[in-house]
Amino acid sequence: MSEAVKAAKVIFSDLLAKTADELGSELKAAREELFRLRFQLALKQLEDTSRIGACRHRIAQLSDALRRKEREVAQA
Repeated sequence: MSEAVKAAKVIFSDLLAKTADELGSELKAAREELFRLRFQLALKQLEDTSRIGACRHRIAQLSDALRRKEREVAQA
């Protein structure tokens, strides 16, 4: 297993330890960051375009963790 995959698993496990409110606020911040990155891309001001993909990946992780929390609450 590569180091990047191991690091991603550690990060995701850390996300699962957070509360739904914390996840929601991080998700909102990540979406705002993605908006800013896309705006910079359109204005040709973004130097590292890989940040867009990394931000989308982070949003997906946060959404998944938040959905898991919602399902835990619904099952309880």
